[in-house]
Parts: sequence; structure tokens; C-alpha cells
Amino acid sequence: MTKPLLIHCTHGKEDAERAILPFIVGNVAVTAEKQATIFLTIEGVRLATKGYAEQVTKEGFTPLKEILDSFIANGGKIWACGACTKPRGITQDDLIDGAQIVTAANLVEELVNGSISVTV
Repeated sequence: MTKPLLIHCTHGKEDAERAILPFIVGNVAVTAEKQATIFLTIEGVRLATKGYAEQVTKEGFTPLKEILDSFIANGGKIWACGACTKPRGITQDDLIDGAQIVTAANLVEELVNGSISVTV
């Protein structure tokens, strides 16, 4: 069995290319029927909030909203770092469907259980 991918994303609309690329990688994985979770930290946690992805575009790239919707529709999971959401005032109620706030313990458990960590 293939090990799940855990893809780290630290950027939001301030660097659209770095925000979009992890979702491209994740989307390729899930459309190939592989398990993938995108772990959002720092400004990346904003990508999981309602209405934010629509603001992230970069010439030459598919808009983030389209890639994100496909990622979720194909079984991808989005995790937002709780230590990063808290100082930004982001709660579970602010998140899109398919996203959840997680703790460092969730991340460690995923890695110990064999997920392959990727930073794009």
C-alpha cells in the first residue's frame, strides 16, 4: 500500500505561486487515488477560510479555488495548524468544508504512522 502524502504549505495570497503549488501536488495525488493531506501553517492557514481561495490567482496557473475544490472532491484533506489559526482569530466556523483545525499532536501522529512529508 502506498503511504499517504502530507504536503506542507506556509503561504497565502501574499505569494500566490507558493500557495497554489502544494494544491497542485495534492490534487495530482488524489486524482491518482492516493491519500493526501495539505497541512497549512503560518499565512497558509488563511487558505482554508471561506472566501479566501477565490483571491489567490497567479498568471499561468489554474486559480486556487478550482484546484482546491477538486482536491476536496477527490478525497483530499486540509489541516490548518491550531497554533497558527489561534493568533489570526480563525476558528473552525471560519473554515471551508473539508478543512479542520488540528494540533501538533495530530501532525506527529500522522508522521509516526508513516505519512511522507513534502514541502513544496
